[in-house]
Amino acid sequence: MVVYNFKKIRAVPTSKDFCDIVLSKTQRKTPTVIHKHYAISRIRSFYMRKVRFTQAEFHDRLSAILEDFPRIEDIHPFYADLMNVLYDRDHYKLALGKMAFARQLVDNLGKEYVKLLKFGDSLYRCKQLKRAALGRMCTLMRKQGSELAYLNEVRQHLSRLPSIDPTARTLLICGFPNVGKSSFMNKLTRANSEVQPFAFTTRQLLVGHTDYQFLRWQVVDTPGILDHPLDDRNTIEMQSITALAHLQAAIIYIIDISETCGFTIAEQVSLFNSIKPLFHNKPLFIVMNKIDVVRPEMLSDEYKALLQTLALDGVTFATMSAMTEEGVSNVKNMACEAQLKMRVHEREAHGKLQKVANRLTVTQPIVMPGVERPATIPAQLGAMPEEGAEPRVLERDLERALGGPGVYSADMRKYWDLANPDWRHDVIPEIMDGHNIADFIDPDILERLEELEREEEERERLAEEAGAVYDPDNDALEAEEQELIDAIRSRKKLIQQERKLKRSSKPQLSSLMLEKAAKKKSKAKAHQATVEARGGLIEMASEDNPGSNIYDDPNHPRSVVSLPRKRKSSQIARAAVEQSSLSRKSHVSPAIMNRTPQQEGFRDLAQKTEAIKKQYSSQKQRNRDAKKGEGDHHVPNWKPKHLFSGKRGIGKTDWR
Repeated sequence: MVVYNFKKIRAVPTSKDFCDIVLSKTQRKTPTVIHKHYAISRIRSFYMRKVRFTQAEFHDRLSAILEDFPRIEDIHPFYADLMNVLYDRDHYKLALGKMAFARQLVDNLGKEYVKLLKFGDSLYRCKQLKRAALGRMCTLMRKQGSELAYLNEVRQHLSRLPSIDPTARTLLICGFPNVGKSSFMNKLTRANSEVQPFAFTTRQLLVGHTDYQFLRWQVVDTPGILDHPLDDRNTIEMQSITALAHLQAAIIYIIDISETCGFTIAEQVSLFNSIKPLFHNKPLFIVMNKIDVVRPEMLSDEYKALLQTLALDGVTFATMSAMTEEGVSNVKNMACEAQLKMRVHEREAHGKLQKVANRLTVTQPIVMPGVERPATIPAQLGAMPEEGAEPRVLERDLERALGGPGVYSADMRKYWDLANPDWRHDVIPEIMDGHNIADFIDPDILERLEELEREEEERERLAEEAGAVYDPDNDALEAEEQELIDAIRSRKKLIQQERKLKRSSKPQLSSLMLEKAAKKKSKAKAHQATVEARGGLIEMASEDNPGSNIYDDPNHPRSVVSLPRKRKSSQIARAAVEQSSLSRKSHVSPAIMNRTPQQEGFRDLAQKTEAIKKQYSSQKQRNRDAKKGEGDHHVPNWKPKHLFSGKRGIGKTDWR
């Protein structure tokens, strides 16, 4: 079966739309942000990716056009000649050839500019090379505007062509315009071909389908043909000539004997003689139409003699009226029978039937005299029921007798295989003799119970020999066993804790950091011990020689004792208010506030309070910005670059 679905050919865009589609997809599918401070290798790869993507997109779309449109050399000669008649074979092949050449040029441009981009030394040079590459590709496609428009028209016309199978069983109707071809096709098939009282109502090939002997037949209605040389025939007539030349069909040549079509019988006979070579090796029927207006017997002797000249070998005459349907079914049956005989004869000539017959074997048993061969029933099926015996009652019969589907419920226990058939419909209890019946499913339960009792008796005997009282509920452990169990449990807990530490998502300090922290801690302890030792010496010296301690001398510059400064009452009140507000706002713990300033490295309480106040004031802005800490320098991206740059807005002409 040779059927081409030309409706699947995708639409061919214009040259402008072609470039817009490719460039828009390049903008959407490739990155759009690049900066001049990036590494030059990154800038080159950015623009090379755009050039390669555009080249690949042009290549794929041009390849799709070349694959969708049929190649004239690969399709049936009927469709090849039909396309030549409708679209001009040379123009069609030239348009597809230009598409293939444009694809090759686009590939060459892409390779050339990718090589140049590898030597780009700045963002500006790479950008200009990218612009040049995309611009040359678009210029090349704009030059193919006429070919793209032509191919789109061809696609639209191909999608409207009828689906004609050149190898199927076919009836082909031909003749002068307005002789009743479309009316005859409407009577044979379910087609609804337009019928009008003027010439060339049918301007292209039309297809309908009918059935004969449980087979599907296609009926092709051709446009009218005029009687003039082949070179003078137009595109509409050449479609009919192409169908007559390439379709192996039964030809029905219709003649209007009433001459109401506008052409005489002599002209119609002349047309038949001019296209007679196209009927070679095909069943041919000459059908005289419109017998409801003029009967064949009413024709003049001259016209009868003309019609008799058409009586060649294999030509069959028939009469009909497409208006009253007289003789329509007879013409159909005759044409279909002749077509079937021709197809069978072709298969016989090619030897196909013999090949099929060699694969078939029909066995005929030999009748032996004196030997009877009665019917044999296998023993597994049982004996044949006796005549007059009641048939077996089936579940379907019971269902019909007892209410039908939804009312009758089949008995699933009817064929249970039990020791006593009377047990089939017994109710199975859950509890029996005070026990769950499921406990008796284990067949070895009694043996296991006896084994447990023997083990219990053995333990009692051993306890009596040892002089102890056997207590089955006492499972006390010895001291060694208890110690071993405790060691196992502690080890198990330790392993679990180590696993938790390893699986923890919190960052763990490295061994180097832990070592540094331990060194700092040891240094701090040593420093503290030195300070305490010096403090003891100072105290001893002060006890032996009072006034010799310079740290206790308020007049000495290195003294830790500061003289009280006189402050006004307003300053004292303000300090008290600040101290109280600081304690409320800053949430400083009492333990920290109760430590002396000297222990924390401050001169006095005021200096410590001021330091705490500055600490919390410095954290306000960081907390307001939701920073993680002093090292958090992240800047939130309130306006993403890919949404607010690279696109032209209203009143903007700047672009990247």
